[in-house]
Amino acid sequence: MTIIKASCSTCGDVELSPNDVRLVVSTVADRSFYAFTCPLCAERVRKDASHEVVRLLTAGGLRPEHVVVPAEALEDRPTTTLTWDDVLDFGSWIDGCGDVVAEAMRCATGRFHR
Repeated sequence: MTIIKASCSTCGDVELSPNDVRLVVSTVADRSFYAFTCPLCAERVRKDASHEVVRLLTAGGLRPEHVVVPAEALEDRPTTTLTWDDVLDFGSWIDGCGDVVAEAMRCATGRFHR
């Protein structure tokens, strides 16, 4: 039986079987990882898995879980910062709003007017 040596931040080096380790391989290289529960302290340990680590673990008998990250999740999105004026405008809007749910529905359907 294959023995996998890994390290726990609390206990140091530990020995695991392939059934003790979860290997997740992502389509985004720096998001692959392996995880296990330390057999000594029961702490959950998660570590990044480079291509070399993935190769070694699969050679040791681990079956990887493959995760596909959609391209949309990797897109840069412009962000805008919420300002105090935005908060005040919202407070004023909600104070004058008789039915928040109805207003939210109008906003969701594109019939929102300031």
